[in-house]
Amino acid sequence: INVMRISLHPGGLAPRIANLPEWRDHLLRRLRRQIEAAGDVELAGLHEELSAYPAPRTPTGHAPGATTDNAVAIPLQLRSNAGVLSFYSTTTIFGTPVDITLSEIAIEAFFPANRETAETLRRMAADA
Repeated sequence: INVMRISLHPGGLAPRIANLPEWRDHLLRRLRRQIEAAGDVELAGLHEELSAYPAPRTPTGHAPGATTDNAVAIPLQLRSNAGVLSFYSTTTIFGTPVDITLSEIAIEAFFPANRETAETLRRMAADA
């Protein structure tokens, strides 16, 4: 299972991403940087596949890439039954692992990007 594939596929999470044009562009640019750094043909194939998924229209007034070129962080905004939830993410990559089983592992963690999202998540956890 590939999280990028699930995130951007029209039959996956993509329809629930409120800011899909920006998030898609962010993910594809990040993947492109990984390909340039590693020269990995499998990643290049993944980039080609993801780029072929239907592209959402870009926000009015923004050219493709304009919203993510200089951005420090692009939030992930998910539509939910509780409204739009906003998250920022951090990625940890194990580049020189002590244990070979950690080679090329990346962990992406998502955190509430605003108070409303944090409060909604607390309420949802309490209700669960």
